[in-house]
Amino acid sequence: MKVTPDIVREEFIGTTGTVASSPHAGYLSIRGPVLGETRNTFLIQQDGKTKSIIKDQAVFHFQFSDGTVVEIDGKLLVGKPEDRLKKSIKRLW
Repeated sequence: MKVTPDIVREEFIGTTGTVASSPHAGYLSIRGPVLGETRNTFLIQQDGKTKSIIKDQAVFHFQFSDGTVVEIDGKLLVGKPEDRLKKSIKRLW
């Protein structure tokens, strides 16, 4: 997978999500498959329990099916998945 600023338009349900950093200590090291997504949260399954993680309170690592791992600030992902397709992203590098 080619990593570009358009990565925020990808589908994250089904990928393996990890909370890399967060000011909320309870979110740290949550890892598992992403089961769902709302406007402001990701639902990640860990140890048989579903955890709800607020997007703008965390930095995520997502591992896609081809093995590519990307780090994305959750603030870039706030919004409904279908609305992110319409969003234009400035190139950060």
